[in-house]
Amino acid sequence: MKKKVLIIVMALLGLPAFSQQDAMFTHYSFNTLAVNAGYAGSRDALTVTGLHRSQWISFPGAPITQTITAHAPILEQKMGIGFSLLNDKIGPTNMTGFNIDLAYKIQVGATGKLAFGLKGGLNMRSSDLASEVQVNDPGDQAFGSDVRTDLLPNFGFGLYYSNPKMYVGISTPRLLENDLNSNLVSTASELKRHYFLIAGTIFNLNKTGTIKLKPTTFFKVTEAAPVELDLTALVYVKDKYWVGPMWRSTDALGVLAGINITDQFGLGYSFDWSYANITGAYNAGSHELMLRYDFVFKNKGNIYSPRYF
Repeated sequence: MKKKVLIIVMALLGLPAFSQQDAMFTHYSFNTLAVNAGYAGSRDALTVTGLHRSQWISFPGAPITQTITAHAPILEQKMGIGFSLLNDKIGPTNMTGFNIDLAYKIQVGATGKLAFGLKGGLNMRSSDLASEVQVNDPGDQAFGSDVRTDLLPNFGFGLYYSNPKMYVGISTPRLLENDLNSNLVSTASELKRHYFLIAGTIFNLNKTGTIKLKPTTFFKVTEAAPVELDLTALVYVKDKYWVGPMWRSTDALGVLAGINITDQFGLGYSFDWSYANITGAYNAGSHELMLRYDFVFKNKGNIYSPRYF
């Protein structure tokens, strides 16, 4: 029996406002490599991060996204290398992507580093129209067969500056606006170029330094979509626990919480609710799970810990 998918999901795919096509994460400050290649190798460890997002719970055809990234410093920490995998499913449409990142670092002052990053990868989209979409007119040729695309190359770049107390970066992960498949039902088949600005800092809230505040921000700009701003303020307690609110402009409010189980292993969870989206009245919010592990190599000398960014 065909799985029922709301036609509104297909309509959303055709709206210009939906051209903000890159997968979104409330844990954006834990998923920096996905948007900025200059971040590769910045944590002085082999860092592996996994994220799962279930968006608009109970809404048929809602986005479900998974990503895994890994990166590490190389060549005496003068460069960084990383890779990322992404799987993003919205209704009958599934996007998969693979990227490799290289970053070259320049020492700035005593503790700062400026990195120039290059990102290269492949993207593919498939639309299971015949097998997953139930339509009123069985003879509708637009939904008569599944659609597959070839693997399409892309590349991007990023600048990333960081020191133990702050970071800032600008990037565009995809310079090419690939036409994934001209047979799809809308111009959403063309991947639009996105531009990102990220920034964050951390400072003590008490004299002993056991309570810290880490505010971060994430600007997203693309053609035919409103500028989107994410703001998050995480409070760290004894460098072990964190909790704080998030706000996404014209979209969502939420909260994040997590724990550093060890100096190397962190676990995070977030919930957000789309207050401004028409789907908000028909779903139970969005959930995210984050896992991150730092493989620290003891022979590399002293490693700054904890690593907030």
